[in-house]
Amino acid sequence: MAESEDKQLLHLVFGGELKDLDSMDFRDLNALDIVGIYPNYATAHQAWKAKAQMTVDNAHMRYFIVHMHRMLDPSSDSKTKSSD
Repeated sequence: MAESEDKQLLHLVFGGELKDLDSMDFRDLNALDIVGIYPNYATAHQAWKAKAQMTVDNAHMRYFIVHMHRMLDPSSDSKTKSSD
């Protein structure tokens, strides 16, 4: 297995309905859609795109990708910026 396959760069995909389009405040925190945790940015992006396209008719619905690996190991941030 190649070294890049061994390295997990965890990403969380989640979304919810915003109170208004000018804020990042969610209308109902209990209704957040936790899509999943993915081993790399590419698979997280696929999941994000699918969910975003499913909710395109609701302008207040937003999905996000959180780079969990950056929070878990902040010292690796500079090493992984180009690959995630």
